[in-house]
Amino acid sequence: MELQGVHTALITPFIDGAVDLDTFGALCTRQINAGVNGLVPCGTTGETPTLDGEEWASLVSTAVRTSDGRVRVTAGCGTNSTASTVANIGRAKAMGADAALVVFPYYNKPNAAGHLAHLEACSRVGLPLVLYHVPGRTGQRLDDALLLELCQTPGVVGIKEATGDLGLGQRLIRGGLNVLSGDDYSFAALMAMGGAGVISVISNLAPRMTIALAQAAATGDRETLMRLSLRLQPVIDYLFSDANPVPCKAAMSELGLCANELRLPLAPGRPPERSLIEGLE
Repeated sequence: MELQGVHTALITPFIDGAVDLDTFGALCTRQINAGVNGLVPCGTTGETPTLDGEEWASLVSTAVRTSDGRVRVTAGCGTNSTASTVANIGRAKAMGADAALVVFPYYNKPNAAGHLAHLEACSRVGLPLVLYHVPGRTGQRLDDALLLELCQTPGVVGIKEATGDLGLGQRLIRGGLNVLSGDDYSFAALMAMGGAGVISVISNLAPRMTIALAQAAATGDRETLMRLSLRLQPVIDYLFSDANPVPCKAAMSELGLCANELRLPLAPGRPPERSLIEGLE
């Protein structure tokens, strides 16, 4: 299995402190109708550290049920414990997810042998794995050689590379990896260099535009690439002006897509200027 194109790192909507599954299902449907290639519930953008096990399972199962095989569902399964990560992957597999997004363990800072053993344990579950390299969250930037070695683990079908370092992304592509950008600022450039796609935050707001930008990058449509980049870059600036997904939820609330509600330790942020988000689709 290869993952390509635009996959949306979904927010988790809350209402009065509880997960709002009705709104989450509607957001999944909106993404599918827009033409995205995949849904990614329970990633960083989904505030996963604040979800309990039942909430996590309800979100993954809702994404799978709503998708009904129309798009890939890659469930965020990674933690900083191998045992809990393996358990999550097993549950995601049982619920019908297509793949598991596995962040390199944060806080513990594993050595190379630990990373390899962690992924070998994950791979034994039998669900395709997308590795997630995000040093800003894990506290560890892994070198090229180790990333290439880790991606040779049986069952690994891709890597979400979220540093925004196009040189690193290009080297991983040259190494034969299926590279999905995890950085909205630079994903179009990486796709123009041969990247497979993006796991995106901005596509929560503007799925159709994000898809068009990705397609323009992949096909060399320079005019569309420039036009959409100029329109979307200020939105991306706003989305990352505070901790993700604080601005994303504020903007989605302004568009009437969800409540501007987060779980502590995240608190709601300022809404964007209306002109910034008008016309997004």
